[in-house]
Amino acid sequence: MPGMDRDEDVNVIGGSLLSCSSDPPTGFFRDGCCATGPDDVGSHTVCAIVTAEFLRFGKIAGNDLSTPRPQWGFAGLSPGDRWCLCATRWLQAYNAGCAPRVVLAATHERALEVVPIDALVTNAAQTDVR
Repeated sequence: MPGMDRDEDVNVIGGSLLSCSSDPPTGFFRDGCCATGPDDVGSHTVCAIVTAEFLRFGKIAGNDLSTPRPQWGFAGLSPGDRWCLCATRWLQAYNAGCAPRVVLAATHERALEVVPIDALVTNAAQTDVR
């Protein structure tokens, strides 16, 4: 959270963690980064570029990210949006053959506690630059 003393966030390729998305605002802290902390039990650490296929998969798996939830200030995601996914959900989609592309420079190193680096690299977006 803003103002908290935290170690510098590092991405899966060893650099400083870059922003994933401020539109829509993502991340456990809703600051646009896939930063994490002890309270983030879901490990919202994988910066993904969501696809229609992944959004359908998520809905079936019980995590509907496409339906707007105005009561939570959530407009719903559309294909092409970037979002900090829970590492376990991304791995589940990967194992099902529908994992979205990953922005490595915006994916927190804590994702490696769950997801093998080879899986992330294989699914890396062509560019980490917007």
